[in-house]
Amino acid sequence: MPKIRGTTILAVHRGGKAALAGDGQVTLGSAIMKRTSTKIRRMKGGNVVAGFAGSTADALTLFDKFESKLEEFRGNLRRSVVELAKDWRTDKMLRKLEALMIVADLEGSYIVSGSGDVIEPEDGIAAIGSGGSYALAAARMLMRHTELDARTVAEESLKAAAEICIYTNDHISIEELG
Repeated sequence: MPKIRGTTILAVHRGGKAALAGDGQVTLGSAIMKRTSTKIRRMKGGNVVAGFAGSTADALTLFDKFESKLEEFRGNLRRSVVELAKDWRTDKMLRKLEALMIVADLEGSYIVSGSGDVIEPEDGIAAIGSGGSYALAAARMLMRHTELDARTVAEESLKAAAEICIYTNDHISIEELG
């Protein structure tokens, strides 16, 4: 079975708002299997957003696990992502999951991986997935040289990634907080 590739997820914080954006492409080998997938969702009554890159079934499992951590730790995002990363790294079944997540609230965002990584970006911008580096570079330049809001920076950065990365398309979903 060919490796499933695709997805660019980007979180941007600016002006008291946060935006999480994701493209819609799912690729299997050299074929585009779907153009309109949604890889981001709201959680905790709409106060937290999360996005994934990787296997869909694995990501949905992680969404459920993360949501239970948010409930357990009463919406404390930092504590929830640390505990998710611990479980993901040490649990016999979870550690086989192949995905990355970005989670964000109005205070900040985190990249979470199965190897136990919990990364909080210094500049309020986080990106994962095949086009993540392209979207991250575009977002950093837009943040430095424009006054665009978080949502527009996220959208334009994903559009730039879609022009470069063959595993990223311009069918963009955005969730905004604030």
